[in-house]
Amino acid sequence: MKHTAISLVIASALLAATPALAQKAAPQQAAQARQAGSPSKLVLDNSTRVLATLESRRAEFTRDRRALSTFVSGEFDQMFDRDYAGRLVLGVHGRGASDTDVKLFSDALADNLMQRYGSSLLDFNTRLQVRVKSETPLRGGAIVRVSTEMLRQGGEPIPVDYLMRKTGGKWQVFDVMVEGVSFVQTFRSQFDGPLRQKSISQVAAELKAGKLNASAN
Repeated sequence: MKHTAISLVIASALLAATPALAQKAAPQQAAQARQAGSPSKLVLDNSTRVLATLESRRAEFTRDRRALSTFVSGEFDQMFDRDYAGRLVLGVHGRGASDTDVKLFSDALADNLMQRYGSSLLDFNTRLQVRVKSETPLRGGAIVRVSTEMLRQGGEPIPVDYLMRKTGGKWQVFDVMVEGVSFVQTFRSQFDGPLRQKSISQVAAELKAGKLNASAN
């Protein structure tokens, strides 16, 4: 996949199934999506809302990147379980870590990714579509995988899967797999070296300062 396509997929994935694309569901999944509060419904509803917002505010967002950042952060915070994802990325380095250190790392990682890829949302072409393929319960229903495809004109579909869990009474994303590659596993490998040499708070500070950058491509 070309760098631009990767950036677009990352931006959409980090908004937890809100890729600013026209939505399209397979017939059997459309019925699932109509179920109140289902993960698939969140995928489709958020796609519609973000698409409408980006189209109506595109000129503003192009001119005012702070407004875009505020919008992106709000969507991300609503749908992404950043603390749980951050603990998974920390892996063995997070064992015994305080909730404060995990939150420092999780927030720094999320903010770093949004700063790097958030502006890519403005490059989306509304002729693209996302198709919900299936919704699969895992671990007795505690986790759900929502499998989608990003449909591009003149290109092969890009498979994007979202792993979601219910927290605080609502479904949130904690991992995203693009073409079978898990963001959690990618970032866990990327930060293993720095975390072996420095504390969680030190790595978080370097992420926040831009001395370290999360990269999924």
